[in-house]
Amino acid sequence: QVQFVESGGGLVQPGGWLRLSCAASGFAFNNKVMSWYRQAPGKERELVAQISTLGGTTNYADSVKGRFFISRDNAKNTVTLQMNSLKTEDTAVYYCNWAGGGRYWGQGTQVTVSS
Repeated sequence: QVQFVESGGGLVQPGGWLRLSCAASGFAFNNKVMSWYRQAPGKERELVAQISTLGGTTNYADSVKGRFFISRDNAKNTVTLQMNSLKTEDTAVYYCNWAGGGRYWGQGTQVTVSS
C-alpha cells in the first residue's frame, strides 16, 4: 500500500530551523517526482518544494526560495526538507506526496514557528 510518513516537525522560534523527513513506501519511489506541501489553518494546501526523480531538478515556492531545500535518497525511499530561517508564516502541517498530490496522503507533521 502507498504510504507517506512525515516526521521532524516541532516548535521553533523565528529564525530557527528544522529538517523534515518523509518515508515513502508501496510504490516505485525512484519513478516519482516528489513534493512537499503544507497547509496552514484556514488556508488551502500549497506546494512548497519539488524534486525530480533523480534529484537533479528542484523547484520552490517563492515564499520559501533560498530558505528551504528539498533532497531525496532513492536508496532509502526518503525525501527531506531542510527548513532554514523559519518565519511565523511557515507555520503549517507539512506533507510529502507525489508531484501534483493525489489520492494518498499521510498525516503530515506539524511545524509551529512562534516566539
